[in-house]
Amino acid sequence: MTTEIQTIECHPLTPFLPNVARLLMLGSFPPPQKRWSMDFYYPNLNNDMWRVMGLIFFGDKNYFVDNAHKSFRKERIIDFLTEKGIALFDTANVVRRLKDNAADKFLEIVEATDISELLRQLSNCQTIAVTGQKAMNTLCTQLSVKEPAVGKSVEFMFDNCPIRLFRMPSTSRAYPLPLERKAEMYETMLKMIGIIEN
Repeated sequence: MTTEIQTIECHPLTPFLPNVARLLMLGSFPPPQKRWSMDFYYPNLNNDMWRVMGLIFFGDKNYFVDNAHKSFRKERIIDFLTEKGIALFDTANVVRRLKDNAADKFLEIVEATDISELLRQLSNCQTIAVTGQKAMNTLCTQLSVKEPAVGKSVEFMFDNCPIRLFRMPSTSRAYPLPLERKAEMYETMLKMIGIIEN
């Protein structure tokens, strides 16, 4: 029984919800904290989310990387997300980690995030981007939405407002797609929703 209690983890971060956010990005759950390089979302240096964003917006995959400290530049990331209107959280609040890694297939969701409550805190949000299969399954179950293909989107109604849902590729290096191709797919999505001007 003690072992089971030790394997249950509550989400260690609060939702990042800038008032101006037009896009809510949802993953599944953070990796074990021993793999973190900073106290923020996508903290594992082997996850390429911030390299994807650096490549798209600044033409430099290392724009958000602090190589000297083997970390990401948290304050630079927060300023960037706030300026662009991008909110972040995960679809699980409490999980049981079945293996000591970040793989979705070894996460058992004990308590899902109330995604409707997140959306109600983001009055300007018209788009959700989900970055993994477990996150997509959780969202589709809660909001009764049909899952789009990777890189594609569907529209659904939430509180009488249209929301566009994108299924984006995972930025984990375990997902077999080159960094540049992932960046192209994210850039296409960001242009479609107006965060990047065409």
